[in-house]
Amino acid sequence: MAGSLFKHVTVIGLGKVGSLVATLLQRSGFEVVTFDQSPSAIAGITHHRGFVSDHKKMHQLLSQTQAVVSCLPYHLNLEIAKNAYELGIHYFDLTEDVETTRQIRTMARDSKGVMAPQCGLAPGFIAIVGAHLTHGFESIRSIELRVGALPQNPKGMIGYAFNWSPEGVVNEYLNDCEVIREGKNTFIPAMQDVENIVIQGVQLEAFSTSGGLGTMCETYLNQVSELNYKTLRYPGHFKTMVCFFHELRLKKTAG
Repeated sequence: MAGSLFKHVTVIGLGKVGSLVATLLQRSGFEVVTFDQSPSAIAGITHHRGFVSDHKKMHQLLSQTQAVVSCLPYHLNLEIAKNAYELGIHYFDLTEDVETTRQIRTMARDSKGVMAPQCGLAPGFIAIVGAHLTHGFESIRSIELRVGALPQNPKGMIGYAFNWSPEGVVNEYLNDCEVIREGKNTFIPAMQDVENIVIQGVQLEAFSTSGGLGTMCETYLNQVSELNYKTLRYPGHFKTMVCFFHELRLKKTAG
């Protein structure tokens, strides 16, 4: 059931994840309105078409809601967050971008509403699972989180299904990764520390990517010696991405 803090929610961005978020919120009893540049096929939900660059329309839309969930690519989230802050409504997003999150957390210090970035799978759910698994231990040496939303039947050279924003995936591959290493909070380059993992007979590879830990490094500093996050992919994905970003020198262009 919908919580007592708010009832009316606006979901912005109706890709695969945004459409699912809107549908699940509606089924949970919330009054949902959606916004996207494309038409919506979600039955029973009021939909508005437009562009987030239309600041007047965006501000007017958000002035009529109690909470907003941004399912947009990371570089569009900050403008939505600023509107939510000015209007005093609750704000949630799925971003993995560290700088965007930093700015939103700064706004949250004196916001009238909840400002909660990084509510996706990773960062987000994986941090909840990781923290839960630490309960019951008197001491913890390391927390190592591995996540990959992978297709069961991979196709193509990279073997990946872009259920999320492709821009967000690339962003994770380019920016430095916050970790705890030998008890110290530090940053390491993305796409490092490759390892092989076998899960139920399936061969996978994992490597460092940015943003997956959310704020866990703050939480577990002085509590663990090692804390890190890596993305899981099918074998060959890593080498293809290294070729793309480094050997073809497209990292600067992509960033």
